[in-house]
Amino acid sequence: MPNVVHSIDDVSGALIGALSGTPSERLASELGHVRAFSTGEELMAHLTAGLIDCVIMEASAASELVDATSGVRILAEPLLVYDLRFAIPRENEELLRAVDNALVALRANGTLRGLSDMYFARRRFTYIPPENVAQTQRYLSLAVAPDSPPFSFRDEYGMFFGLDIDVARAVCDILGVELRIIEYDSWELIRAVRYGRADMALGWLPDEADETLINISEPYAVAEHVVIVRRR
Repeated sequence: MPNVVHSIDDVSGALIGALSGTPSERLASELGHVRAFSTGEELMAHLTAGLIDCVIMEASAASELVDATSGVRILAEPLLVYDLRFAIPRENEELLRAVDNALVALRANGTLRGLSDMYFARRRFTYIPPENVAQTQRYLSLAVAPDSPPFSFRDEYGMFFGLDIDVARAVCDILGVELRIIEYDSWELIRAVRYGRADMALGWLPDEADETLINISEPYAVAEHVVIVRRR
């Protein structure tokens, strides 16, 4: 079947493949008709066979699959690029500096890349907590939404998981403090931080998040979604 998606403008209304449980699946469902698959190899097989029109995927995972698959390519223009950052109360400059320093360490030791790949590209990664960190009696509270996979969500036992949870826990491990999770609706996260009900929130911060009201950390992940199509 010939390719029908030649630019990102053609994605709307298409039959789109995506990895199950990733942000790409949610994005695909907003743009067209989505078919979710458990592996990248399944995605490529269905794409090359003409059973789906295109694939939406995080860029680094897409590049590896395209290199290993003949007859497919990535559209030149990314579909969507956004930063993921911490939101921290405006008056707490000390916490902002501590979080940014912890993110530098987690980026250097590969933890941020590993966690991002695990949730965006379904790659295996094992987080190893740091050793010899002095533990204190302090804690930091994290405002999260319970229904925003893969960023934050509850499993069948009611336990919180997700990229945001794991990144926040890794930061707290470096700072030697306990992580406490507080559940809010997604639209309340920034407000919870602004009014001091939580020490921090994570996620795809909305454009209207006013940096005069909250502090925003350096990115802990950059999500870039691209479109893979058949070459002909």
